Amino acid sequence: MSKEFKFSFPYATDKKYKPTVAYFSMEFAIDQALKIYSGGLGFLAGSHMRSAYDLKQPVIGIGMLWKKGYYDQIRKADKSMEVLFQEKIYSFLEDTGITFNIMVDQHQVLVKAFYLHPDTFGSAPIFLLSTDLPENDYLAQTISHRLYDSNISTRIAQYIILGIGGAKLMDLLGIAPDIYHLNEAHALPAAFYLYQKLGSVDALKPRLVLTTHTPEQAGNEVHEVSLLEKMGFFSGIGIDTVAEIIGNGDQFFNQTLAALRLSKVANAVSQKHGEVAQTMWSTYKDICPITAITNAQNHRYWADKKLYKLLDQGDLVNLQKRKRTLKRKFFEVVADQTGKILDPDVLTIVWARRFAEYKRPDLITADFERFRRLVTDTGRPLQIIWAGKPYPLDYGAVGTFDSLVYMNKEFMNCAVLVGYELWLSRMCKRGADLWLNNPRITREASGTSGMTAAMNGAVNFSTQDGWILEFAKHQENSFVVPVVDHKLPHHSQDQADSKNLLDVLEHEILPLYYDQPEQWNRIVANSLNDVVPYFDSDRMAEEYYQKLYQYKLEPKVVV
Repeated sequence: MSKEFKFSFPYATDKKYKPTVAYFSMEFAIDQALKIYSGGLGFLAGSHMRSAYDLKQPVIGIGMLWKKGYYDQIRKADKSMEVLFQEKIYSFLEDTGITFNIMVDQHQVLVKAFYLHPDTFGSAPIFLLSTDLPENDYLAQTISHRLYDSNISTRIAQYIILGIGGAKLMDLLGIAPDIYHLNEAHALPAAFYLYQKLGSVDALKPRLVLTTHTPEQAGNEVHEVSLLEKMGFFSGIGIDTVAEIIGNGDQFFNQTLAALRLSKVANAVSQKHGEVAQTMWSTYKDICPITAITNAQNHRYWADKKLYKLLDQGDLVNLQKRKRTLKRKFFEVVADQTGKILDPDVLTIVWARRFAEYKRPDLITADFERFRRLVTDTGRPLQIIWAGKPYPLDYGAVGTFDSLVYMNKEFMNCAVLVGYELWLSRMCKRGADLWLNNPRITREASGTSGMTAAMNGAVNFSTQDGWILEFAKHQENSFVVPVVDHKLPHHSQDQADSKNLLDVLEHEILPLYYDQPEQWNRIVANSLNDVVPYFDSDRMAEEYYQKLYQYKLEPKVVV
């Protein structure tokens, strides 16, 4: 350590939250200015850290300081998507002066710790690790350059820095967390560092918990054991010992499976995802229990306060006027990006989240002739806006984004936006009448964007997956698409979902919006009411303590 940095919570923690928690996450969406996140995982972590601060829980965030963030989404000359990796500099982060070495790929890599003070953005204290130091060679510096680097070795190195680096930092600071919480299995190397320190799996398990966020294969990474050992993933523990620790002698190593075997308990992120996750991992032995803690978002940060004040007063007339004002502000952003001036009196649909094939951003356009008829109908007009970031090397998702850009050149009432981060996310939700969410069923673990949409007077229009199953009441606070058999081939599911979605839009939503405005306003009010308090992250942060951190392992039965 190059200078002394003493840490203590800068506020009195609430005594009812007994375990001190180190919360490891690859990304945190704390503020628009701090670009160290890509999407839903970061949004969830950001809301968790805000609620931990609000509730005065003894939680410490540990993440990475990504020099170039995820990426900046910009446009090419023809308005299609371009990727920009731009250096970020943050004056509000405190340089702790703490540096230490970690062995990565048989080389010493110097790591520096930065500190985000809770007062800066109203979050739990967060430490961010960087290898972008002149003492490191260029290859080592790049470990902390790009979130989810496409190079496998670099990404493994990122997991090592986050996991081992974060655990080692706690030791250097003299902090002894009771619980190490892995927000996804990225930081799993921390478990092997702790195993070396504690001496046994029995000593490790009571201190490790896991949140698993996705049933998608890409979210549950598998790598060759030999590569992980060479990179230093196992903190110097030999392959034979690793196999003994996790009960797996295979050539390939599943990070999520290993984390499930080393944790005392894990959670899925919605009740439906809990069922899916338990089924998904049920064939494996010796995994920990998987409970369900439904994701939530921080009401303090996300909700439009004026909408809620009018709701509390029962003033639905001025609530509708406030919503119209929010739409006008959003449409200024649309006009600035696209040159299209939209009408705040027209039903506006927004589809905005990470572009991924299973989320089907273009499903509403699948029956193109019917889509064209609806968006060109002057009797009951319609406006549609898309936004979201594909992974830069997901060429299918980038292609879908670009195809929507090209298609929307034909329609002056449809637009595709770039730069979908916290600020634009909030603007989209405040400007939407209808928040469209249409993933294939069982593929969306939670889908939290609809929660923050509801907190801003946008009505959810969704297939029946993730959190929506716990919230939606058709034609009361939301609109839901009839269920299609998820075992059908994808093209059959898509065809049926497309028809059902357009049927609900054409025959239920549009007539209601234009012909029964008072009933529409009641649905908006119900949505605003029903999304809190259960889908406020204060409830979620409470449940993490009750169901994860304070979970007691059953004593082993000795035969």
